[in-house]
Amino acid sequence: MSAPLYNQTILRLATSIPYQARLEGAGATAERRSPVCGSRIIVDVTLDDAGRVAAIGQEVRACALGQASASLMGAGVIGRSPQELEAAQAALTAWLAGERDDPGDWPGLEIFAPARPYTARHASIRLAFEAVAEAARDAAKQRETVS
Repeated sequence: MSAPLYNQTILRLATSIPYQARLEGAGATAERRSPVCGSRIIVDVTLDDAGRVAAIGQEVRACALGQASASLMGAGVIGRSPQELEAAQAALTAWLAGERDDPGDWPGLEIFAPARPYTARHASIRLAFEAVAEAARDAAKQRETVS
């Protein structure tokens, strides 16, 4: 028997998204939308002097899977480098597509295993990780041009 797509853990995460307010004075912002389901996320980030995420804000308008993903991303993003965020996003994407056996080292992503056969759901799961990787990359570029 397969696991349910929307389980208690996903629903709990969907109701406990950290950093649910836009960030004033963000180093960069990225917005992502899923054309399939209409989910949308805006992520603001600020990097510290070492180039790691120091602060994040997010506005999430997504299904329960997208909300749960934003919750997991928010729980582990502080202190990560843009390169680590891009690696996490790439690993999640490859895992959902069946190109790797695990979702990478980001805590909690295995809860999306029941969604792997549902390709229409992948975009909403990826949104938060795509947006934060883009925002962190853009913030790092902006820091380089200022330096």
